[in-house]
Amino acid sequence: MSGIDVAFSIYRNHIYDEHKIKLLTQHNLKIAGSVHSVIWELFGASLTGRSGTGTTGADLNGWEVKSAKLDGSYEYQYHLNSGLEKLHEDCKVNHLFCSYSETYKDVFVRAIHGSNLEHIFLSWENDLIKNYNSSTPADQRRQRFRKNISYGYVVKHGVPILTISNGEINFRDDLALNDLMRKS
Repeated sequence: MSGIDVAFSIYRNHIYDEHKIKLLTQHNLKIAGSVHSVIWELFGASLTGRSGTGTTGADLNGWEVKSAKLDGSYEYQYHLNSGLEKLHEDCKVNHLFCSYSETYKDVFVRAIHGSNLEHIFLSWENDLIKNYNSSTPADQRRQRFRKNISYGYVVKHGVPILTISNGEINFRDDLALNDLMRKS
């Protein structure tokens, strides 16, 4: 069974939960965002066959997993003690971008190697250093340094890996995924 097949099983059992979506709708509650980031990491782990690192670096060994509502941007957070190291690691690992519709019926998965995002990450470096510089007044420092990569950028530059439409696989590229696996 390929990583895409395993990930699709995670999707059907833990992301696209029709019963939960029906209940949320009945109670006029927000649907999008009801899947926790760790479930997207599980989806990514299943897709790539990689386990979590258990550290403050990339989510999985050789992979960073990001999720956002369709047309939304992907947030990166950098923390005080590990931020700069994480930013440099982001230049070297693969990035898995999962976009989802409000009901999770549609999911688009794209990947970009960190070397193709390096110019973005390095453009954040000075601001990250400044944010955590002890000479910067405390009221001007943020606890977490946050930046985003836009959905449009990912669509334009990302390698399509998987498309789920109306709850079913519509497109898959096992070869592209395997190629990225060799780079991680």
